[in-house]
Amino acid sequence: MPDHDPGREHREQKFGALYREHYRSVWAYAVRRVESQADAGDVVADVFTIAWRRLSEVPDPPDDLLWLFGVARRVVAGKRRSAQRLRDLLVRLQANRLTASTGAGDLQGRDLQGGDLQTDRLLEAVARLRPAEREAIALVHWEQLSHDEAARVLGCSPNAVAIRVHRARGRLRRALAGLAEPERAQPETREERAAAMVPESPRATEG
Repeated sequence: MPDHDPGREHREQKFGALYREHYRSVWAYAVRRVESQADAGDVVADVFTIAWRRLSEVPDPPDDLLWLFGVARRVVAGKRRSAQRLRDLLVRLQANRLTASTGAGDLQGRDLQGGDLQTDRLLEAVARLRPAEREAIALVHWEQLSHDEAARVLGCSPNAVAIRVHRARGRLRRALAGLAEPERAQPETREERAAAMVPESPRATEG
């Protein structure tokens, strides 16, 4: 008979409970942030693979879900960087092909990525948000986290989350009202940098 290993049995039970409890939440987190369900499946698999390897680091509920969201955030960021590098390569290859066949002058005004130049106003506004603002408003509105919980996922203070969500809401409201001007993401303000350094406080959470 194989030797009984109480330690491994305990790990398997803990991991099984973690997976059953939070699989749907991690799947929902991923599917809202990547381009396909196949990519979302890859994110979920990577997250729980990391969770198994680092099981001793997973905190007790309810912080275990926040820990998984933090892992998922890093996994998604890595996949986005890989996808962007692939898109950039395809665009360069397509541009080179078109330049060789038609001449550089004929490329003016073309959308090399084949996308619709008149995209939806709201999607444009979301894309223009600073990544920190976009992730903060996603955690608060999609994952329904409090400012305090989102701060633990993002590794900042609840005050910083509140500022980022407030700024993101303002930009999106202006876009929906038809008042938004095309703009580049602005660098983090002195006030936001200061707020990010404020220690977490129960009074700073979303009421």
